[in-house]
Amino acid sequence: MALDENIYELRRDKLKRIEALGQQAYPRKYDFTRTIPEILSEDSQKTAEQLENPRTNVRVAGRIMAIRLMGKAGFAHLQQDGQRLQIYVKKDAVGEKGFELYKLLDLGDHIGVSGYLFRTRTGELSVHADEITFLSKDLLPLPEKWHGLTDVELRYRERYVDLIMNPEVRDVFLKRSKLVQSLRQFMDAHGFIEVETPMMQPIAGGAVARPFVTHHNTLDMNLFLRIAPELYLKRLTVGGLDRVYEINRNFRNEGLGWRWNPEFTMLEFYQAYTDYRGVMDLTQVLDEQAAKDVTGGTKSKWGEDEIDWASPNWKRLTMREAIIYYWPDGAGAKPQMSDFESRDAVENLVRRFNSAHAHIAYDPEEPTGRTIANLFDAVAEEHLVQPTIIYEFPTAVSPLSKQKPDEPEWTERWEIFAGKMEIANGFSELNDPEDQRRRFEQQLKERERGDEEAHQMDEDYIRALSYGMPPAGGVGVGVDRLAMLLTDSHTIRDVILFPLLRPAKSTTTE
Repeated sequence: MALDENIYELRRDKLKRIEALGQQAYPRKYDFTRTIPEILSEDSQKTAEQLENPRTNVRVAGRIMAIRLMGKAGFAHLQQDGQRLQIYVKKDAVGEKGFELYKLLDLGDHIGVSGYLFRTRTGELSVHADEITFLSKDLLPLPEKWHGLTDVELRYRERYVDLIMNPEVRDVFLKRSKLVQSLRQFMDAHGFIEVETPMMQPIAGGAVARPFVTHHNTLDMNLFLRIAPELYLKRLTVGGLDRVYEINRNFRNEGLGWRWNPEFTMLEFYQAYTDYRGVMDLTQVLDEQAAKDVTGGTKSKWGEDEIDWASPNWKRLTMREAIIYYWPDGAGAKPQMSDFESRDAVENLVRRFNSAHAHIAYDPEEPTGRTIANLFDAVAEEHLVQPTIIYEFPTAVSPLSKQKPDEPEWTERWEIFAGKMEIANGFSELNDPEDQRRRFEQQLKERERGDEEAHQMDEDYIRALSYGMPPAGGVGVGVDRLAMLLTDSHTIRDVILFPLLRPAKSTTTE
């Protein structure tokens, strides 16, 4: 029998003995007077005399995280909401059955304790137990050194144990919750309406990505888990909701990585009667406020760096300016703006870059704008640790963005980068239905060339635009990546409670 199975059976036997003492194995409730964090907050500064006169009676509940027996007395630490409080159990105080119960308890068990607060000889705030109530048995052993496990995925796979053992993990998810609250409060305060749009869609749209496919039996039709809520939110802008937002899940059938999980959370919003610069400014203030709400200031630790979210310190560069600014020394003279105007000139830039740096692929059949975007990823992204706005993206990689009036090959689109990754994307929304149709048709050609992520035709969306959509700016903010940056978490799996993992390896015992 495996060790865990042995312990499981031993603890089941203890559970039967606990029941024999008159305790319920799994009672339905326990009426406590205060939580452990409340007691620590309100009574930690009180002296022994203040606790004794008048006596402070309490009823608390929690999980046992440490326990020791010393003859006819013992100590244990209860954990609740990530904080711990010591209890002192004496046979004379809890009685024969109460002390027998105490001796049958294990690490991980849940109990309720009634008693009064006092300070031990070492000065530790503790509960002198008068009564112990059994609440739940931990039938499996808690690990001693959770961080030392050789299986690095086990903490994600068994997040429930991770949260029990590691207070810093709990803190990450409390901060993530604060982040979402901050985003919601900011949008509400600026007059935006929160809505919900379909997660199952007949056409996967609003972004360039490969979707997950499911099937509806009654209607006998395939549906796609949404890759973005964009086209539905813009339909609402057509319908007269001038400021609208949604915080919810998107799904993209793509690889796993430190920045990617197939299921992720986005804040997406649209504001009528403004352009990409208007929503750019708003998103910058949004991110700064989120940093303040989550960390208490405008600076957050990111590995060996410190990210400063204060608005005056942000850098803004066009995509072409960023390639020029971060051009590697070994690749010759910095490019000129004219080097982005022809296919041959762009191909020469790729050749020069590849001669001095990691190789990037070049496909002469792909649109020149896509090649420029790939060049930007290779040249500049690794340098963008501090918050930086990159704007003016090629039309070839921006099928839903409005073009620059003086340069149709470029669009009024921007992305925010920090910690060497993109965390937000926004643009002046394309609202010309005929232009939108041409963009979709160009995307269909990309699909014919083998690009499975290219956008599909959406006739209903074009119909919606044909009713007249006001000029608008739209933004998508990656909540998971922003949470990473504000909690110094260097993989997205550290900020998602239950990230997608490969199937667990099966184990066998001889």
